[in-house]
Amino acid sequence: VQLVESGGGLVQPGGSLRLSCKASGGISLVYVMGWYRQVPDNGGRELVATIATTDVIQYGDFVNGRFIISRDGAKNTVNLEMNNLEPGDTGVYYCHFRNWREYWGQGTQVNVSS
Repeated sequence: VQLVESGGGLVQPGGSLRLSCKASGGISLVYVMGWYRQVPDNGGRELVATIATTDVIQYGDFVNGRFIISRDGAKNTVNLEMNNLEPGDTGVYYCHFRNWREYWGQGTQVNVSS
């Protein structure tokens, strides 16, 4: 499975960004897809949001209603709308795909700064 990420960049606090990830190659009927992030001074990757083919959604605790994840099943694409961004959201965001194996995208940088 190959993952192609788009979006990210620089935004001011309070602004919005949209991340997209398209999966291709050997896509199963059932999978979970979404985003994790690695922020400065935090050792590992933390859950941002995931959505399953059953449309079950999980958000990280820090999201607090600011982000919305959605998927286009026909295109094997997941979108993440990030609103009211804070400086603490700065980091590298990784697309993640999981069926019986897991796959990671290369990561896209999100910078929230004035």
